[in-house]
Amino acid sequence: MSTENRTLIIRADANTRIGTGHLMRCLALAQAWQEHGGKAVFITACNSSALKQRLRNEGFDVVELQCAHPDPADLKTTMSVLAAHPEAWLVLDGYHFDSTYQRLVKEAGHRLLVIDDMAHLDRYYADIVLNQNIHAHKLHYICEPYTRLLLGTKYVLLRREFWPWRNYKREVPEVAKKVLVTMGGSDPDNITLKVIRALAQIDIPDLEAVVVVGPSNLHRETLHRAAESSPLSISLIENAANMPELMAWADIAISAGGTTVWELLFLGVPTLTLPIANNQREITRVLNEWGFVESLKGLNWFQDAIGIDVGRLIYERLQRIILDNDIRILLSLRGRQLVDGCGVLRIANVLLGQAVEDIHLRPVFPEDCSLLWEWANDPVVRTCSFSSEPIPWIQHLKWFQSRRKDPNTVHFIATNEESCPIGQVRFDIHGTEAEISLSLCESFRGRGFGTKLIRLAVGELFRITPSVVTVHAYVKPTNQASIRAFEKAGFKIHGVEVVRGGHVAIHLSLAIDNNVTH
Repeated sequence: MSTENRTLIIRADANTRIGTGHLMRCLALAQAWQEHGGKAVFITACNSSALKQRLRNEGFDVVELQCAHPDPADLKTTMSVLAAHPEAWLVLDGYHFDSTYQRLVKEAGHRLLVIDDMAHLDRYYADIVLNQNIHAHKLHYICEPYTRLLLGTKYVLLRREFWPWRNYKREVPEVAKKVLVTMGGSDPDNITLKVIRALAQIDIPDLEAVVVVGPSNLHRETLHRAAESSPLSISLIENAANMPELMAWADIAISAGGTTVWELLFLGVPTLTLPIANNQREITRVLNEWGFVESLKGLNWFQDAIGIDVGRLIYERLQRIILDNDIRILLSLRGRQLVDGCGVLRIANVLLGQAVEDIHLRPVFPEDCSLLWEWANDPVVRTCSFSSEPIPWIQHLKWFQSRRKDPNTVHFIATNEESCPIGQVRFDIHGTEAEISLSLCESFRGRGFGTKLIRLAVGELFRITPSVVTVHAYVKPTNQASIRAFEKAGFKIHGVEVVRGGHVAIHLSLAIDNNVTH
């Protein structure tokens, strides 16, 4: 690949109105590109000198704009930079980059990636559309036949400082006493102040908080006064350069619904999410309803509607999370399942035309209930199970709902490159031991996916759980294909055992030290 082919041109903005999320997630992509030996150029209308200096300090060129699209100078400048790098990729991240902007870039012959959260445009002309959100597959993108869609949390953009934390093991205390508050880069409505006041009402010994103040926040003086007068120990940090360390320190977090949420989920921080912008509401709603974060539902942050005491609601929800160890264990585990930290590298590989993985794991979502029921009642699956009777829907529904609430259950759906579900794997955890069960969709059997799924799932289990050191499998002696798949994945046979219900099974196990994927 030529040097020109390794240039990435990024067009994204940051200010007090739109926050810093667009620019910061593009920074993550630029860092991954840089790791592959490429060069990145930022074209930006950014009012934060600290952010622009950070880009330059990391080795990226910065072209500054005074006005953003639809001002004609925006597209003119972008086209000028592209003309100097005709083989480069252009990345657009911002709701103001409309269909016309995309069409003109493509008509000029350039390669285009659009990062989008809402599918709100009449048409998308990009070569690639990226939506890293959990509900991305529910949106309908009207795009060109050549457009490739990269959808879902497997593509979450995490910055370089988070990459070394992929195997971080979080311990969840009985009572949460360390609180991280991070309401985005600007927090125009000063929700941070409401959170500080809510924290002051919580009567728990040794409770302490760290409040991160973003580079575009205009309320610094007010926040400093509130922190100094609070009965709690509150530290304010401006332009934090050590976010992974702060998140690792925290027992819980209160966060806006922007890009920081994915970082908190990655590090398994139980999080109360407060959407402070319209584009954060749907993401927060889905994450909350599907059990990945706590949130305050239905509130309008731009007015304390119909006499609602927002601060009081924050206090009540915070108090519950702080004292409920089971909720925090479940939130931490689910977050680690949802964001594996490899998303930005996957995107870089796509842009570079390199091979991508053919199987990926995601958590089980509520909408997977009927799919799992269909798979469970597949005749081959029932034959291979210790209980071969068909499973009634009501029985399955109760089981599914119970498992979703169980912090000792880790359940994955496996998907292929097109994000099509191909199988499932579940772990039942008992202290330092776990038992595995899995099944594949009929059309994906006999193609080597079983062994890949076992290896990948066991590796993820060891990564996200601090306690499990051994995984056990119990297989019917007649199920030779499954036994071979486990052996190829590194499991050792221990012999024949009698399991629940008096059934005879082949017992296999794999310890963490022998896990080739760990």
